[in-house]
Amino acid sequence: MARLDHTETFHGISFPGHLHTQDSLQFALKFRFQDTDILVVSYPKSGTTWMQEIVTLISSGGEPLLSQTVPNWTRAPWLEQYYAAAMLEASSIRPRVITTHLPHHLLGPALQGSKARVIYVSRNPKDVVVSFYHFHNMANFLPKADSFPEFLNRFLESTLHFGSWFDHIKGWTCQGAALNLLHITYEQMSMDLRGTIERVSSFLQRPLLEEELTNCVKHCSFSSMKDNKMINYTLVPNEIMDHSKGTFMRKGQIGDWRNMFTEEQNQYFHSVFASKMQDCPLQFVWEKPEGEESHT
Repeated sequence: MARLDHTETFHGISFPGHLHTQDSLQFALKFRFQDTDILVVSYPKSGTTWMQEIVTLISSGGEPLLSQTVPNWTRAPWLEQYYAAAMLEASSIRPRVITTHLPHHLLGPALQGSKARVIYVSRNPKDVVVSFYHFHNMANFLPKADSFPEFLNRFLESTLHFGSWFDHIKGWTCQGAALNLLHITYEQMSMDLRGTIERVSSFLQRPLLEEELTNCVKHCSFSSMKDNKMINYTLVPNEIMDHSKGTFMRKGQIGDWRNMFTEEQNQYFHSVFASKMQDCPLQFVWEKPEGEESHT
């Protein structure tokens, strides 16, 4: 299924046609969740792959065999992508780990009344837009990003593929009472990986022994994941993802936006951000505190 230049528009949101069809998107909306399911939810480039790896390793007690032999899109398939139905039916992995980039207003109704555990992963939006921009330049199934200023404007106008970041994060994070939901940030994973793994394992009711926890931390470090072909997307052919133009896992740094944003762009960003997020109490870490090392 190539369709590299095709875009699917679904409920007013654009999705890459290489991975999505109208049928696959409808499948997601009608999906019957099991109470034992684990759903990883995020806007693109927010730490999805990292959380998939954390959940995989917690579920296996720190044993890396699965994460080193099975691609992450097989271990934790994207619910709305065209291969999901067949893959979920064929998979023997339990509990089922499912991933989605869908906003809550689309997927929320399917989760109503379910006890499925939802892990929402967020990241400060300046780093999201920079990472997404670089990804657009290597992913041949996404529209080419002509320039960063244009891309930033489209992000702030919510016209990129996968829809509005603002609606996505507000829609999911305000569901804490209605859903069995844990909110984890990219910055927490970066600055305190061990503590984050402990929080996730507690949420999943899968306690870890000290040795298991240590193994999880080791195999979930950014450097370990960047070298793992089951995670770093180097298994994807060049015609789909041009690896000569960059790497899927680039830097993993908090505050990399400073290398891209001009002062004028930063001021404009914050004016839009203040307007669109005025009803949202979430606080964001925009850069790593000075002198603090990642606990990985």
